[in-house]
Amino acid sequence: MKIVVLGSGVIGTASAYYLAQEGHEVTVVDRQPGAGLETSYANAGEVSPGYSAPWAAPGIPVKALKWLLMRHSPLVIRPSVDADMWRWVFQMLMNCTAARYETNKGRMVRLAEYSRDCLIALRERTGISYDHRTQGTLQLFRTQKQLDAAASDIAVLQRYGVPYEVLDPAGCIRVEPALAHVRGKFVGALRLPGDETGDCFKFTQQLAAMAEQAGVVFKHGTAIERLVADERKIVAVRTSAGDLKADAYVLALGSYSPLLAKQIGIRIPVYPIKGYSITVPIHDAAYAPESTVMDETYKVAITRLGDRIRVGGTAEIAGYDLALRNARRETLEHSVVDLFPRGGDVAKAEFWCGLRPMTPDGTPVVGPTPYRNLFLNTGHGTLGWTMACGSGRVLADLVSGKRPEIDMEGLYMDRYGKANRPIAVPQEVRA
Repeated sequence: MKIVVLGSGVIGTASAYYLAQEGHEVTVVDRQPGAGLETSYANAGEVSPGYSAPWAAPGIPVKALKWLLMRHSPLVIRPSVDADMWRWVFQMLMNCTAARYETNKGRMVRLAEYSRDCLIALRERTGISYDHRTQGTLQLFRTQKQLDAAASDIAVLQRYGVPYEVLDPAGCIRVEPALAHVRGKFVGALRLPGDETGDCFKFTQQLAAMAEQAGVVFKHGTAIERLVADERKIVAVRTSAGDLKADAYVLALGSYSPLLAKQIGIRIPVYPIKGYSITVPIHDAAYAPESTVMDETYKVAITRLGDRIRVGGTAEIAGYDLALRNARRETLEHSVVDLFPRGGDVAKAEFWCGLRPMTPDGTPVVGPTPYRNLFLNTGHGTLGWTMACGSGRVLADLVSGKRPEIDMEGLYMDRYGKANRPIAVPQEVRA
């Protein structure tokens, strides 16, 4: 089949690669001059299936109020008259129950674990290299209250057979020796040894090159204007270079996916949540992290990427605003300097922001739509890098009329009820 993939971030590129492996004729369209130049460019660098969890959790409404009063707050809300923003916030609050959290986390872990396995298989088959490490994630708790609260996450990890360790301060220092220099600043950690790290941008660029070798055509520098549809299918995608026609279409535009989908009557609750990062050159490797340390207090991930430290985090609800705000940089600098004071030279850091495509329940939207030849692969939030290979693999299966290797329950857009027409699930993949 001829297939057009809209978007060349890590999700769109992975979709194109796996579709090409299935023998399809694939064209990727993106407004940027190359692959991975928006939200995939400088994210936190974590491939963290064990840390996959929705932001909507019991106690979050109260925590959010406290965070808003913190100097180095992990959350910033910039109020506007955007109805989609407040609708999304309301839906997220409705998911802040124990039952919804357990359901949503289970769905996310299922896809993320599968995606990690797909990434490993891809790496072994192709030799793709992207400053990756396989030394796990350390979720660092500064207070006993934080450590105690990890019990609910641990219960889900146990249910899905995800390896984990609960560490005391000495155990933390064993896996992250540089923390010995700040021993009094934490009480313990939850370690997820199956997690990995790596540079998402490097990965996306190399995967795009391999996709091109497999016959994928990338039309970069091409603006996507609208989808042209009749009652049952997409007829074409209108671009700045003219109309493109195909047998099937994949919408993988991250935070911009709902804007295009809305034009043809599809409403999906994906909203941009801005995240920031700094990329710091390592000054003294003995004082730098070995893998990823997740600072639970500030919700900041500190990751070793080759000779750099990537520090990513914060959540800013501000629509499609891409302004770089120094207050967010100060939060990232505070976290990394507090835990790794001599590890990197923050004065030489590259400051960046990107728009995470978040759903109110945390789970991405992958699969069919009411149009029989349009498929979604979006809404991965902070976990696009973690879920990219698995999402691309199951998407390729669905488009090809094959049943995916994992249960797709809860991953389709129809979990949001009757706001849309019924989705057109291919007969071959119905359970």
